Amino acid sequence: MDKAQRLFLLAMGIGLVPVALSYGALPDKSLPWLYGLSDPDLTMQHLFRAIMGLYLGMIIFWLAGAVRADLRMPALWSVFVFVTGIALGRVLSLFLDGWPQPLLIFYLLAEIILAGTSFYLITRAPNSKNARNA
Repeated sequence: MDKAQRLFLLAMGIGLVPVALSYGALPDKSLPWLYGLSDPDLTMQHLFRAIMGLYLGMIIFWLAGAVRADLRMPALWSVFVFVTGIALGRVLSLFLDGWPQPLLIFYLLAEIILAGTSFYLITRAPNSKNARNA
C-alpha cells in the first residue's frame, strides 16, 4: 500500500504540472486556446497565475509526500480535499450555469476518480489511525 501511495502522489505531482502551467505560464496564449477566453485582461491573467501558484504549491507538497513517509498521509488528505473541492465547485456550476466545454467535463470526471482513489489509499493504509477513523 505504501508503494501505491507513493506512486499516486508522484503521478499527481507530475501529472498536474501541465495543467498548472496551462493556467498561468502564458495565459494570453493558453486561455483562449484551451478555454475560449479571448483576450484575457491583466486582472484575468493575475487570477489565473494565482491559480497556477496554488497548483504548483500543492504539487510540491504531494511530491514531498511521495518522498517522505511522515508527509504521506497529510499529502494524500490534501489531494482528497483539493480534487473534491474543485469537483464540487464544478458540479455546482453544472446546476447553476449549464454544461461547459468538453475539456472541463473531462476534468470533472478525472477529479471524481482522483478523489475516490485518494480516499481509497487513505482508508486502506495499514496500521493507520486514518484507516480506522475514515
